[in-house]
Amino acid sequence: MASIPIADSKDPAAWRTPLTLLILMSIAMPVAFNAWSALINNFVVERAAFTGVEIGVLQSLREVPGFMAFTTVFVLLILKEQTFAVLSLAVLGLGTALAGFFPTVYGLYFTTVLMSIGFHYFEAVKQSLALQWLSHEEAPRVLGKLISVGAVTSLAVYGVLWGLLELVELDYRWNFLIAGAVCVGLAAVMALGFPHFRGQTEQRRSIVLRKRYWLYYGLTFLSGARRQIFMVFAAFLMVEKFGYSAAQVTLLFLINYAFNWLFAERIGRLIAKIGERAALTIEYVGLIAVFTAYAFVENATVAAGLYIIDHMFFALYIAMSTYFHKIADPADLASSAGVSFTINHIAAVVVPAALGLVWVVSHSAVFLVGVGFAAASLALARNVPDNPAPGNEVILGRAFGAPKPA
Repeated sequence: MASIPIADSKDPAAWRTPLTLLILMSIAMPVAFNAWSALINNFVVERAAFTGVEIGVLQSLREVPGFMAFTTVFVLLILKEQTFAVLSLAVLGLGTALAGFFPTVYGLYFTTVLMSIGFHYFEAVKQSLALQWLSHEEAPRVLGKLISVGAVTSLAVYGVLWGLLELVELDYRWNFLIAGAVCVGLAAVMALGFPHFRGQTEQRRSIVLRKRYWLYYGLTFLSGARRQIFMVFAAFLMVEKFGYSAAQVTLLFLINYAFNWLFAERIGRLIAKIGERAALTIEYVGLIAVFTAYAFVENATVAAGLYIIDHMFFALYIAMSTYFHKIADPADLASSAGVSFTINHIAAVVVPAALGLVWVVSHSAVFLVGVGFAAASLALARNVPDNPAPGNEVILGRAFGAPKPA
């Protein structure tokens, strides 16, 4: 594979550019992962008789590779970042393709971990590549655009899934296989069709933990805990408590991604305009209200509405990435991407299994724990300065190690 500097790869007349590659990556990932997510809850209940305990364990196992994402820096001693991203996509596709062929507790645990290894390493490396290839000014808009691309792909995936489940009545096994195979095929196109793009700054090949990044680490930790409650228990609530079918869950995903398609790039522009502090504040205030409502909802239609509103806040997560982009040493991006994923998943590994036990006793208690996570996140978000930069990482807390601005 040819290697070219990033500065020489932005010819608007060329199609083999970093942006095109990021767009293809943003297409391939949701083909596999979102198909897996849409099918897995119904599949495990119908074919493997899962309860809240087994689904909690499965989702905790799914997060273990995310917890190990700090090892990305060691893999990068052997593989180039771009190559590692493409290889991770292929592993994600393989794990998804195999899922339907192992409808047992341990079979599902195995295929879930395989799928998750590809997903989490890909997400860590993709974030690093995007921040290396984008300027501070263009990052919010382009990151929003990539979310929009992923949303359009997801709409197509869920539309096809709905048709295959409802009209064709295709078995779960073949739905998993088709989605995984498409992801593997796109990974092959990226491996063979694109040169290697070299960033402007050589990345450190060691684990980097800096005191001045403490606020970002705190936000990342709480985000991992809070996100699991949505991804695991909000979705499981729709199936277990309200009896939603796989096709109905797929329709909810269609609505969610229609919103991302229409508004994610605009949200990126809004973040660039109002700043990370305001954007994160809006997100966490909204999540406090949504999780409180989840705790007491008894109507299936209202629950579906909450699920859609909950997902709407996800695009605001861009603000965390752009905040770090502004305060970080450019040479720290690759290492910090893996470290931040590990921090994100410290709670994520524990929360699904622990709250799976709580779930058996009280659904409401699980979502009230989510209210606590969102409130803590809000408190930290208010400490983000209006103009974050190296030396201006926080409003309060320089005693934790942040240097004073020059």
